[in-house]
Amino acid sequence: MGMGGLTMTKLPKIALGTWAWGNDGTFGTAYTEDQLRPVFDSAMQHGLTLWDTAYAYGIGTAEKTLGAFLKGYARDSFLLSDKLTPQCMDESFANPVADMWAVQKKLLGTDSIDIYWVHNAIEAPQWIERLAAFFENVEHAPIIGVSNHNIGQIEEADAVLQHHGLKLGAVQNHFSLINRFSEEAGILDYCRKKDIPFFSYMVLEQGALTGHYSTLYPMPADAARAAVYNPIMDKIDTLNLSLKLLADKYKANIAQISIAWAIGKGTVPIIGVTKEHHVTDALRATEITLTAEEITLLESTADKLDFDIIRDWEKGMV
Repeated sequence: MGMGGLTMTKLPKIALGTWAWGNDGTFGTAYTEDQLRPVFDSAMQHGLTLWDTAYAYGIGTAEKTLGAFLKGYARDSFLLSDKLTPQCMDESFANPVADMWAVQKKLLGTDSIDIYWVHNAIEAPQWIERLAAFFENVEHAPIIGVSNHNIGQIEEADAVLQHHGLKLGAVQNHFSLINRFSEEAGILDYCRKKDIPFFSYMVLEQGALTGHYSTLYPMPADAARAAVYNPIMDKIDTLNLSLKLLADKYKANIAQISIAWAIGKGTVPIIGVTKEHHVTDALRATEITLTAEEITLLESTADKLDFDIIRDWEKGMV
């Protein structure tokens, strides 16, 4: 299932994320391979075969787990999306990019990665420069993308890649009903005009836009996400009520409508999966097409609530 020329029409509607597989405390739960394997198997059986990961997710933990699950699957039966995280690079190596690339392929148990991202804009454009130089003469180079970059940094990355005979092939940013920064800043338009796929992460705001949590049933205090979402859970309750009305109409649930909204915006949502129902939610969401009026209604509801959800790692983007 090699990517070739990556366009929205060739991509699955949804990618599956493994951030929580890294067990770094963000989600407050440590997941074992035994717990995650049925989730992985269910996704593959249902044709959800685009997996997004990063070395930063538990310093190789998520990649290693994913690699163990992929053993036995033909390489053309899945797609891999992985990231170079500037903060994880080891400058003691002569070529840190080559070293990280080799480490990640080994952890995943593969000789190729389909999409490779610069994870954030720390020291930009240093890492896209070094990545471009490394892949310039590589025969089967991956699609190269940037994540957590603002519009100026995206344009700069595109120019750097073109200088090396490459091109920007994907953009990945936080994008949800309560964080539409990438739309407001013109990034979605830029991607649309250049036919660059836009991957949206945290579409469900780490569970806040699923209806699973509320002021009565807040996020567990031992999870890092609780400090962000629990103080604004009253606003989230109001938005989830609007989502619930549409969920009832489509015989769906709140999470499925949140995901369907992101698909309706022309993005590829990356949905974190730690339970089998996350897979079925993702599948069901691909079958729902919200009307333009419904999308506008959800967004106007969110706008009135005036959310300010810029996470720590994004603050340099604004």
